[in-house]
Amino acid sequence: MSTVNPRVVDTLDLRISEAQRPSSKVMHFDEPLMLDCGQTLAPFSQAYQTYGELNADKSNAILVCHALTGDQHVANTHPVTGKPGWWSTMVGPGKPIDTNRFFVICPNILGGCMGSTGPASINPATGKPYGLSFPVITIGDMVDAQVRLIDSLGIDQLFCVIGGSMGGMQVLEWAARQKERVFAAVPIATAASHSSQNIAFHEVGRQAVMADPDWCGGRYLEMGKVPRRGLAVARMAAHITYLSEEALHRKFGRNFQNRTDRSFSFSADFQVESYLRHQGISFVDRFDANSYLYITRAMDYFDLAAEYGDVLANAFKGTKTRFCVVSFTSDWLYPTRESKRIVQALNAVAANVSFVEIESDKGHDAFLLDEPEFFATVRGFINSAAEKRGIPPARNG
Repeated sequence: MSTVNPRVVDTLDLRISEAQRPSSKVMHFDEPLMLDCGQTLAPFSQAYQTYGELNADKSNAILVCHALTGDQHVANTHPVTGKPGWWSTMVGPGKPIDTNRFFVICPNILGGCMGSTGPASINPATGKPYGLSFPVITIGDMVDAQVRLIDSLGIDQLFCVIGGSMGGMQVLEWAARQKERVFAAVPIATAASHSSQNIAFHEVGRQAVMADPDWCGGRYLEMGKVPRRGLAVARMAAHITYLSEEALHRKFGRNFQNRTDRSFSFSADFQVESYLRHQGISFVDRFDANSYLYITRAMDYFDLAAEYGDVLANAFKGTKTRFCVVSFTSDWLYPTRESKRIVQALNAVAANVSFVEIESDKGHDAFLLDEPEFFATVRGFINSAAEKRGIPPARNG
């Protein structure tokens, strides 16, 4: 059995009612975690936030899986940035994932940098940050670490696992590796494998980080440095892929930033340049550069069919999970055809699956933004599945 010693970190917003206060915790595990690379990791920690209350029979737990640049602060004020949680539009009292009705768990992934063990963590064997000595991890490893967390909470079956982008990859791994433990699954704006184009974008970002002299071969924390410029450029390049051409043009067009004409220099003449620079600079303040390398590599390695004889349908054989697969029309990072591939594989094994393509011009990030049809889709699916699961409505209606 794992040795579990929860530590509570108080990040509560006192304006939230007692029942809705997020409980931020870290679970520590001494039992080694076997990784897909063949190495083991021990000890390791899993940081997470919870919202709402677990019911008596522990049937109302929803696991929210975050994307590449997300973390466990899904619906509370972020302790670093002071901004609302990354999915506060979706999770909360009366929202599609209603914390008056459900117990919501959002873990920081293995390899992350907000409390879970990752390359910035101290290696107990050396007393120094792991850096590049941290083992290369996979999406499956992230899920296996989450399984330990769910076990520690005494939850046998999750009512729902939901997430977008890399979070959607985790949803698919949960549904494949833990079939009996997932009642409903909602993979959003995701794919069953990373495309060559997406791997290429990630490689540009990694090279930007590693080309920064302050990266120091991955030992920057020991050297008291931060590869700020490289990580900022990586974030800028990636952020472009999250948006659509329409969204960028609508927001910025060719408008100048704080000037009426060209400066004939390489300063941020255009608003879109200033926006990307801001995205890069602010990202560095809350994310670890080596974590960025490890997490993007985990996404690149993701190929669910390869784990099941190169036949995606085999990943879902015998599943009783209810699925709702969601895509967005303007998402060119994980286009609708990738979601349809997942749906076809589920149909091939006669799984219970619904599919919705949301009309939106906001690109990949649409799942994080104000999209009423998307909210209605998630709310409708969750409420229908909850009725089948026998979860009563919220007490406040």
